[in-house]
Amino acid sequence: MGVGGISIWQLLIILLIVVLLFGTKRLKGIGSDLGEAIRGFRSSMSNPDKDEDEDSASEQAALGRSDAQRTAGADAAPQAGKHEGTKTSD
Repeated sequence: MGVGGISIWQLLIILLIVVLLFGTKRLKGIGSDLGEAIRGFRSSMSNPDKDEDEDSASEQAALGRSDAQRTAGADAAPQAGKHEGTKTSD
């Protein structure tokens, strides 16, 4: 008997079916993505203060960029309106 009443042969057959369905390249990609996620989780659990500082810095940078974009958009809109709406009567 294997794990939970499943024999080793049944596990091998399931593994073979999974490899045939997804292919080795996709399984390799899934494995590497899962490994990176676990590594990131472990590092964030070991250094929670460092991540909070980075998050607040990135949020402030994002807010600064969005404010600059809004300001640039607001400056461009009135200038366009000045030239379009004016008519001279002679």
